Amino acid sequence: MADTSAGTVEFELVSPAKLLVSEPVEMVVIPGAEGDIGVLPGHSPLIATVRPGIIDIHEGGKVRDRIFVGGGFAEVSPNRCTVLAEEATPVDEINLAIAEARLTEAREKADVADNVGAAEAARQVAIAEELVAVAKQASE
Repeated sequence: MADTSAGTVEFELVSPAKLLVSEPVEMVVIPGAEGDIGVLPGHSPLIATVRPGIIDIHEGGKVRDRIFVGGGFAEVSPNRCTVLAEEATPVDEINLAIAEARLTEAREKADVADNVGAAEAARQVAIAEELVAVAKQASE
């Protein structure tokens, strides 16, 4: 368990494939559906939806790690923050060409989706669009 007197909160990032992060951090910023959520030790309890975007892990007043997530849920308590992500990839491992191909495929599927599949197709397009934006930003 994290020692909040030491200024850390225990952070876990879990995707369907694996546990990506499990460590004490000074601060983590999560892309919440209603806006970014900065989590520090002593944060009020919270359950939130996570939108596609980047999780920033802070150390020493600077961003130490950046991880793209394709959505999910976050649970925050005063000494712990757990994110259950639909998908997660470290930003430095994102390939722009692959992200653009994914976006093209998602748009093609959305164009032919029926009413039942339209919402999921739109969600996949939104994830792919954010992934491309992150890849372009990382390549600059």
